[in-house]
Amino acid sequence: MSAPSPTPPASAECDFLAPDAGVPRPLGPTPSQSRFQVDIVTEAAGASGDKSPISDASTAVPPGDKATDGSGADPGGEEAKGRFRVVNFADPSAAGSPASPEPADGLQNGDTVMSESSLHSSTGGQHHYHYDTHTNTYYLRTFGHNTIDAVPNIDFYRQTAAPLGEKLIRPTLSELHDELDKEPFEDGFANGDELSPAEEAAAKEAAESKGVVKFGWVKGVLVRCMLNIWGVMLFIRMSWIVGQAGIGLSCLIVGMATVVTTITGLSTSAIATNGFVRGGGAYYLISRSLGPEFGGSIGLIFAFANAVAVAMYVVGFAETVVELLAGVDAIMTDEINDVRIIGTITVILLLGISVAGMEWEAKAQIFLLIVLIAAIINYFIGTFIPIKSKEPFGYFGYDSTIMWENMGPDFRDETFFSMFAIFFPAATGILAGANISGDLADPQLAIPRGTLLAIVITGIVYLGVAISTGSCIVRDASGNANDTLSSEFMTNCTDAACKFGFDFSSCKNDAAGCKFGLINDFQVMSMVSGFGPIISAGIFSATLSSALASLVSAPKVFQALCKDNIYPGLGMFAKGYGKNNEPLKGYILTFIIALAFILIAQLNIIAPIISNFFLASYALINFSVFHASLANSPGWRPSFKYYNMWVSLAGAVLCCVVMFVINWWAALLTNVIVLGLFIYVSYKKPDVNWGSSTQALTYHQALTHTLHLSGVEDHVKNFRPQCLVMTGYPNSRPALLDLVYSFTKNVGLMICGHIRTGYRRPNFKDLANDQARYQRWLLKNETKAFYTPVFAEDMRQGAQYLLQAAGLGRLKPNMLVMGFKNDWRDGDMMNVETYISMIHDAFDFQFGAVILRLKEGLDVSHIQGQDELLSSQEKSGMKDVIVSIDTSKDSDVDSSKPSSKATSLQNSPAPQKDEEDDGKAPTRPLLKKDKRSPTMPLNVSDQRLLAASQQFQQKQGKGTVDVWWLFDDGGLTLLIPYLLTNKKRWKDCKIRVFIGGKINRIDHDRRAMATLLSKFRIDFSDITVLGDINTKPKKEHVTAFEELVEPYRLKEDDMEQEAAERLKDSEPWRITDNELELYRAKTNRQIRLNELLQEHSSTANLIVMSMPLARKGAVSSALYMAWLEVLSKDLPPILLVRGNHQSVLTFYS
Repeated sequence: MSAPSPTPPASAECDFLAPDAGVPRPLGPTPSQSRFQVDIVTEAAGASGDKSPISDASTAVPPGDKATDGSGADPGGEEAKGRFRVVNFADPSAAGSPASPEPADGLQNGDTVMSESSLHSSTGGQHHYHYDTHTNTYYLRTFGHNTIDAVPNIDFYRQTAAPLGEKLIRPTLSELHDELDKEPFEDGFANGDELSPAEEAAAKEAAESKGVVKFGWVKGVLVRCMLNIWGVMLFIRMSWIVGQAGIGLSCLIVGMATVVTTITGLSTSAIATNGFVRGGGAYYLISRSLGPEFGGSIGLIFAFANAVAVAMYVVGFAETVVELLAGVDAIMTDEINDVRIIGTITVILLLGISVAGMEWEAKAQIFLLIVLIAAIINYFIGTFIPIKSKEPFGYFGYDSTIMWENMGPDFRDETFFSMFAIFFPAATGILAGANISGDLADPQLAIPRGTLLAIVITGIVYLGVAISTGSCIVRDASGNANDTLSSEFMTNCTDAACKFGFDFSSCKNDAAGCKFGLINDFQVMSMVSGFGPIISAGIFSATLSSALASLVSAPKVFQALCKDNIYPGLGMFAKGYGKNNEPLKGYILTFIIALAFILIAQLNIIAPIISNFFLASYALINFSVFHASLANSPGWRPSFKYYNMWVSLAGAVLCCVVMFVINWWAALLTNVIVLGLFIYVSYKKPDVNWGSSTQALTYHQALTHTLHLSGVEDHVKNFRPQCLVMTGYPNSRPALLDLVYSFTKNVGLMICGHIRTGYRRPNFKDLANDQARYQRWLLKNETKAFYTPVFAEDMRQGAQYLLQAAGLGRLKPNMLVMGFKNDWRDGDMMNVETYISMIHDAFDFQFGAVILRLKEGLDVSHIQGQDELLSSQEKSGMKDVIVSIDTSKDSDVDSSKPSSKATSLQNSPAPQKDEEDDGKAPTRPLLKKDKRSPTMPLNVSDQRLLAASQQFQQKQGKGTVDVWWLFDDGGLTLLIPYLLTNKKRWKDCKIRVFIGGKINRIDHDRRAMATLLSKFRIDFSDITVLGDINTKPKKEHVTAFEELVEPYRLKEDDMEQEAAERLKDSEPWRITDNELELYRAKTNRQIRLNELLQEHSSTANLIVMSMPLARKGAVSSALYMAWLEVLSKDLPPILLVRGNHQSVLTFYS
């Protein structure tokens, strides 16, 4: 790829880029506006311009590249090709940087942009350049073709610019696909890669840190793990375990511990190689795999366990020093206070090394490892040098007799499991390298290689020590050189020592007198070794190195935990200092915890809890691998392949078993603490999304169960109300949302449908953004529902889309729920035609239909400041949900109602541009967060509307739910009130049932209904049989109805038939005289029913009533609307219900 040529004079550049010199060039975007900065590289047609066809559109070329002189080409001669190359992000601060030399005036950062059509033309070398208004992105050459389409590049996939390089943003689909005259969408991160606050902080820190110290796999992982695994146990307990359990069982104990740690190591390797690993070690691995609930609970106890482990190791060191002092009679005060004094001094020195920086700490670890390895080699050399003076102490060199005698167990007050419990903590420490994952140069390579190699090496050494000690040292020795065998007792002696002329049989009778041998002497390895003091140095090295590793691990893990802000109030510990982002506050906290436990100086109780904390971490790491594999997420693809999900599950179970084997009460305590922290984090619901396997498994299970459900036929016993609720924006009709949620909560599906129409071109990106925004609002509002918006040419078409396509498999709506169209008489009557047609469509699709009417209305979106006045869930932190005003006061029907003024923009949460009014949106955002913005006082009707809109959010007192079950629709009219009164808010309300009947059979009808309800197992407080439904209504009410329908009558008798037919075709909602007369009885019944409702149910909390049906094509929409109007006017909240006439109740078991 050619390098940029030196900037020519302004005139030359203008001549080249604009052959038509007289045509002025339009000004281009400034550096801060453009997405990319580009250099123009010129080359002649004869040059090898296309020899390297792939020009990576996102790779920055260093400014130091040698420039190619293009002076040999005549700019006016043959066709000149322009190649564009990205230099870096357009950034005001980079405008004058060397990487982007500033061109002459008039061509600032390539502000003449070529359109795609002109780039593809080659008419005699004449290129027509003009400013492209539709995008801020420049055309680049890819495969020899001028396009902004970018080739694959790692920088597009980065989450932050920090750890590995700069994040580039690929051209969005909108920039590549949208029409040229279309208004561009706002630029943003592709694929929703917005950074979380923690990631932004990580990016900032890493961007600021220069000269960071990073470790390779040997110094960073292998050394740390080996030092942590080789603990004090190796020198002062391993020989004792061999004495008790024998060589065979000791090897089994080491093998079992190694199996657990190896499985955990494999699992750790799998997680660590499934993507970039940041700092935080075990916490980071678990939280990013299983989510913040498990990660947060384990992270806290893991950090605490490491802090207390510092105290445990330091006290181990101090006790060894005190024993040496006691040997030379140099005790300062008494033993326990000496441990405290030496421990305090030691931990202060270790803190100093840690705070000095990771490089110093790493150097200290290397030195300690050398000492430790020297001590181990010193021991093994000693085993091959038999010395006569050591024989009374039980050491005779390698011998098969000794080995065979020590092969089996000889437990003295101990068991196999107690031996395992004592040894297992020596095998922990495999996460020492992973815990500083943020300080590793390549964690994905270092963690698997270093951890697994450390497990292998340490396991071999433990086995070697077990076999060698058991092969050359007897179990009991008196230390008395005079305990030799006389010739007459030689034949009766069977012990291995007899072969060498020693008789230690007295030790079996007097154990107190024998202080040497495998079982009696903890320091037997020191005695065997070539040079004893080196073993003491090894003990010091093992304890101090483990303490140092834990002192570094605890703050690093705690810092990562605090950065994620899972526990409020711990943010102060997230801040790092210096070039390595050292958690100094974390070091101080760890020091204080360690010092507190050092001063206690009694760690026999706390030690098993620490082991259990570590084991809980191991168990969850193993479970993470199993869980991720089970979820079968495409994102789970570790580069480390040597793992198996079932082996990992076995590892997790083994860890849990070992926890109880080591100490059952500590295991119970650990589980209680983890569970408590898990419940706390689950309750707090931290706002993080790490793509955990819990999410993946939830999806997998949901998909599996949905498919399984689809293969099962519906059964009446399992009927659930699954509601498609026409809410519009979910926060615009709270009463409708709350009431329907009251009977669908934990029972059935609820989908909030929203139809958006309008003359302007649909912006589907806005639709997707709204979908995500209002789904979050529903979740924040604790409403278990789905928000489903659609674009449609008109409301009826949109409703048909939703009726057909909403839902998935068996999780599909079976009921359409709408608000009553309160303003049906005020607007265009074609809107009423559409509204009634939607009810007909619901029945055509075999849906039930439900209409809610409140006399105050439902739609609160026009009220200024309703966000503050509504219940607390509207103001619970959803900053991006803005409730807006529709300047045309719209009706209270659901979103499906057509409005004469910009229906699609009603309740829009943000100003939207419209072609006709040149960007002046008919909605305006009301709820500015600025407290100074004035709010208009509410009028009385709006105050009533707001109060009514909240009535279903409150607990309903003692009252009634009146069920007017006039027609049998399959039982839906009865099921809804039953489900309602089962909820906590409605449980104090009694169900009263009203049915139609004949005056002479009232008792019979009441008994029949009571029998039916008892068979349905539905409680009721009263049954009323209405014998006077068909009584003629009051004359004034009939007159009022006639006045209501008068404007909507066709009056065909007063005009010619042809004119009447034309009018009916153009206005199909009109009521014909024939129709009015034909349905006179039905009309009177609706008026009469309203009178009865006023009489019997005027004080009810809710009325649930059978909805009257109108035959499609026979009853005009205006007449049907008038029936619904007179039936439900001036009443408490009323729910008109009509099922699809399929049974939803059964009395069969």
